[in-house]
Amino acid sequence: MGFSTAAFAYLNYPTQIIFKCCKLIPVFIGELIIQGKKYNCIDFCVACLMSLGLILFTLADNQVSPNFDFRGYLMISVALIADAVIGNVQEKIIKKYDATNTEIVFYSYSLGVVYIFFFILVNGDLIHGFVFFFKNPWHTYGYVTAFSLIGYLGINLVLSLVKTQGALIAVTVTTVRKAITIVLSFLLFRKPFSMNYLWGGSIIFFATYLNLYNKNREKCKFFLYRCIGRIKYRKSRINKFYRSI
Repeated sequence: MGFSTAAFAYLNYPTQIIFKCCKLIPVFIGELIIQGKKYNCIDFCVACLMSLGLILFTLADNQVSPNFDFRGYLMISVALIADAVIGNVQEKIIKKYDATNTEIVFYSYSLGVVYIFFFILVNGDLIHGFVFFFKNPWHTYGYVTAFSLIGYLGINLVLSLVKTQGALIAVTVTTVRKAITIVLSFLLFRKPFSMNYLWGGSIIFFATYLNLYNKNREKCKFFLYRCIGRIKYRKSRINKFYRSI
């Protein structure tokens, strides 16, 4: 989390969102090493497509950004690797000790708070942070409170969506949300644009759905058939309406 936040100083927002979409790559590697899982050809194709999308996004950033800084990519990569390791360790603990989701979240974030506290205490950011918060109480405490509440509500909404509608709908909603976030970032804030952003993002979103299809083939087929059926039904209704006219 610390590396992911620090990367904001060197990366634009769309690039960081795209990198977070590719957390699947270090997760693959972590599951191979930590849990010894096996994967099929589609899984490796997904990893290759995501890597290609990241390369295109990085090249686009290098082309349009005069202050291209490799440190941002290094930080976000370390954050993704750490996130993948943590996820695999958490999964192993859940299976071994039958731990609940609440316990996992509590201990993971509690340890993170301790680590970050000692880190900012040593490098002096803790004092500067208190001074900055004291000088700007409405902006700092207000934004932190709003960010915490919205984050908590977002996590609960996604979990509720998974429980009630399934993983397919949940991933679809979160993917559309990320796509809208990237589009709004380019529309609302002035930043240079390159077609490699579009191609790289499209490849990564396609790889995300390919991975989802690979994990939930029957559900995906049912979802696609239902969508096609609705389209055909509406098309037939429209044709009947025009014929009646």
